[in-house]
Amino acid sequence: MSDPSDLSETVETEAGAARVTWHRAPAARLVLAVSHGAGGGVEARDLQTLAHTLPGHGVTVALVEQPWRVAGRKVAPAPRTLDTGWRGLWPALNRPGLPVIAGGRSAGARVACRTAAGLGAHAVLALSFPLHPPGRPEKSRADELLGAGVPTLVVQGGNDPFGSPAEFPEGPYRLVEVPYGDHGFAVPKRASLTQDRALEIVADAVAQWTASLG
Repeated sequence: MSDPSDLSETVETEAGAARVTWHRAPAARLVLAVSHGAGGGVEARDLQTLAHTLPGHGVTVALVEQPWRVAGRKVAPAPRTLDTGWRGLWPALNRPGLPVIAGGRSAGARVACRTAAGLGAHAVLALSFPLHPPGRPEKSRADELLGAGVPTLVVQGGNDPFGSPAEFPEGPYRLVEVPYGDHGFAVPKRASLTQDRALEIVADAVAQWTASLG
């Protein structure tokens, strides 16, 4: 593909047309493909922070808009359809010829976990993994996280109603807590760290983890 450093492309999948916006690293060694959740798009603060930070660490970031968002729908489809769209994007994400980390926030993190092994993902980044619906800890989705089958990093807000760090089971993944953060990593004004610092914690954790990947 042509270079500007940031380039959007439409990718046709069996679930409809998706959009990928590339934030290229000058000397990339990895691609982080990261998608949004069911309640928002790639404008999420954590996704934008990673897109503007990680290229300086040798990681090209591909922000993925799922077909339902591109089509202007307000409600995400069933998990099977989400997975179909993500799988359909994979050849485009592989095109740079680099190892690809499958990533996402919230529902996007679940998609990444469910499909990683089958797609040959290098690793998984799970931002705000929705361990359970708010107030319903008995409806655990831990099996999706534990079944990812590749090196996995979870970055979780300390006050996330979809699962606080203390609720996560032991397993073959690394977990980093963003103190006071909610499901979108927003922190209260009364917190002992600023919003900017909370996002720095996210970016630093992901940068250090990607540096450790072989």
